[in-house]
Amino acid sequence: MPALASARYGKDNVRVYKVQKDEATGVQTVTEMTVCALLEGAIETSYTEADNSVVVATDSIKNTIYVKAKEHPVNPPELYASFLGQHFIDRYAHILVANIKVTVHRWTRMVIDGVPHQHSFFRDGEEKRTVEARVTREGIALKSGISGLTVLKSTGSAFHGFVRDEYTTLAETWDRILSTDVDSTWQWKLFPTLAAVQDGVERFDAAWEAARNITMKTFANDESASVQNTMYKMCEQILAAVPETEVIGYSLPNKHYFEVDLSWHKGLKNTGKDAEVYAPQSGPNGLIICEVSRS
Repeated sequence: MPALASARYGKDNVRVYKVQKDEATGVQTVTEMTVCALLEGAIETSYTEADNSVVVATDSIKNTIYVKAKEHPVNPPELYASFLGQHFIDRYAHILVANIKVTVHRWTRMVIDGVPHQHSFFRDGEEKRTVEARVTREGIALKSGISGLTVLKSTGSAFHGFVRDEYTTLAETWDRILSTDVDSTWQWKLFPTLAAVQDGVERFDAAWEAARNITMKTFANDESASVQNTMYKMCEQILAAVPETEVIGYSLPNKHYFEVDLSWHKGLKNTGKDAEVYAPQSGPNGLIICEVSRS
């Protein structure tokens, strides 16, 4: 006999934009988010018996996302996600878990004639700040992250000493271009209540700054023997810098740039130490993933 193994539902791709206005100075701050809210609980009969009496309409979920953005701060996103998830399990007795994902899109304040503009911004990259919250009656589990941070260095990376067998065509290299799109997450220790999230809320911005700075500084300065080793060093440092985290994770595609042999044109040298012109590759690419936890 079939049995429903798991179920969740809700509203995805809810786009939210909030303006915070300082009436005294005239300075405005903007936050743009994409929000997903998925609910779990005693909802089985809506699947198995066509019983809609247990369904909180996804349109209601969407409206709640907007209302809570008005009623509560949206920064840091960890706090907003916690407020939103807590609402669903407090409001509906049969809802046992609220899964909230918040993606914050990047807007950077314009500087005009050396002065930060009061209300004008520009998109200086596709980097995003992410939060996933799983809110239950046992507590709030938060995972924060960075995604879409594209980085590149033109030297300071090597890759040699790897397994060579009958399937290997890759040459060893002691100097190569290294580029990736950073996708990093850090899992917080469980917060027992919403009040525990609010107490010391500044921890979330500080952790995001630390993780971002450690990622870029390590990427830039490490004489990388491999993507694997460089990402492990990043994880170690974030665990040390943010003691309330339990697990740090990275997923890094290795975006390849290949030398172009131009010797066919009048003996033009463009390989090895003479390489200056490269062909960026859209795929296939390496994909390196790891998680590092406290022992």
